[in-house]
Amino acid sequence: MHSVILFGKMCLTIGPKEGWQVYSSAQDADGRCICTVVAPEQSLCSRDAKSRQLRQLLEKVQNMSQSIEVLNLRTQRDFQYVMKMENQMKGLRTKFRQIEDDRKSIMARNFQELKDKMDELKPLIPVLEQYKMDAALISQFKEEIRNLSTVLTGIQEELGAYDYDDRLRSCMGKLTCGKLMKITGPVTIKTSGTRFGAWMTDPLASTRNNRVWYMDSYTNSKIVREFKTMEDFVAGVVSRTYSLPFKWEGTNHIVYNGSLYYNKYQSNIIVKYSFETGSVLAQRALEFAGFHNMYPYTWGGYSDIDVMADELGMWVVYATNQNAGNVVISQIDPDTLQVLKTWNTEYSKRNAGESFMICGTLYITNSHLSGAKVYYAYSTKTSTYEYIDIPFHNQYFHISMLDYNARERALYAWNNGHQVIFNVTLFHVIKTDDDS
Repeated sequence: MHSVILFGKMCLTIGPKEGWQVYSSAQDADGRCICTVVAPEQSLCSRDAKSRQLRQLLEKVQNMSQSIEVLNLRTQRDFQYVMKMENQMKGLRTKFRQIEDDRKSIMARNFQELKDKMDELKPLIPVLEQYKMDAALISQFKEEIRNLSTVLTGIQEELGAYDYDDRLRSCMGKLTCGKLMKITGPVTIKTSGTRFGAWMTDPLASTRNNRVWYMDSYTNSKIVREFKTMEDFVAGVVSRTYSLPFKWEGTNHIVYNGSLYYNKYQSNIIVKYSFETGSVLAQRALEFAGFHNMYPYTWGGYSDIDVMADELGMWVVYATNQNAGNVVISQIDPDTLQVLKTWNTEYSKRNAGESFMICGTLYITNSHLSGAKVYYAYSTKTSTYEYIDIPFHNQYFHISMLDYNARERALYAWNNGHQVIFNVTLFHVIKTDDDS
């Protein structure tokens, strides 16, 4: 076993080709390639000699394949021309037979007709010459491909029958969790609604399902708008509208596995509402949790109870009198809403701008205004905290919703009437299965 250290930058999936970009690479004592990678892909282990040789050979094979394809197209074109010439030659043969049968009938008209037929056949000569050249090129290419195959096979055997692309894909498949290192952006998706609201996608949805849900305002509303795709959301094309049985409170809602989870108005009750059936599947009071601006985030807005999800499941963040108004973290069952485990922190809920969970760690911002940064992190794995300093650009000066989406590996935010997305950079230490 050995460690591969990777930086994984999580980008929005509506962007171009996904992959990893190699920022640096080196070899350990055993000659293995250790890479620092960030999405999207541009090159793989670019400083590694064997990888570079493989890449150059593969590019050469690709160029040769393209050349052979050009030859093939040209040969097909010339073949059609030869077929046409063949018909003319048959006609010429018939004409010769007519002349031979009756030599006395040869006249000036027949002679001119024969001459015209011969002129039509003249272009066939360079075509046949080109055939000879193309045949020689194809033979040359075949020989080079045989030589390249031998070289590639030898390198592959030397590397242990795998390439770095497969290796990195295997590593990236293990990048399920990491520690927050950086926040970049935001990317403004749309400008709409009031200063406060929430918008989200389902982190458990399939890659084909890109529905967006939109909940304007922080109180006194029951209307949820659904958009089939991000493009429809930007264009304002609503696919469906839902009227919830209860009004919501705050902006800290989530859609998780096809259901909406939100804080019921003027209560500490969490409601699970199914979009498929249009009914409430569960609701449960969060014991001792403050509500209706008892322990909100710094911006107010009845943001006392924050429902969120990450790679490890569903969570709710709130505060209680029993914990002196400090932040409380509870992991809950998505089906029953029952609290599974609780952690009490020493960070005042009223001093938190917003918060979000990544890989079981709660990250808290120190403000919802300009100059905000991620200031505090609490790990539920170790039940320990640390003060950190991760700034991010509060472009529109007032954040009223900030939630992590584990599928997109990005932060969704409502920034003063603008729906924006932040990219996050996570730090990973990956254990691979190499012999050491």
